[in-house]
Amino acid sequence: MAKRTSIRKADLLEWARGFRLLSDATRLGILKNLAKGPKNVTALCKAVGLKQPTVAYHLGLLRMSRLVNSTRQGKCVLYTTDKANLKALGSVLAKMTPK
Repeated sequence: MAKRTSIRKADLLEWARGFRLLSDATRLGILKNLAKGPKNVTALCKAVGLKQPTVAYHLGLLRMSRLVNSTRQGKCVLYTTDKANLKALGSVLAKMTPK
């Protein structure tokens, strides 16, 4: 008999929010560039070909969802991916994949 595991509704909502954020091409582009290493907004703007307000908006969404972290270094803010939370989303997908 198959083992039954219950999933909390709060977990489902959090996963849905995370996947919704990943459904945007701009945010995926930002994450792809951050996967190469820390970057500031100016570098991200050049990498994704968008203006600063647009990139800042998407970074804000990614930060609020804890998929991106920020660190101030003097006058500059560097952004990095939050590896633990991105891996957690990846493991959710892995669990949904048939064996």
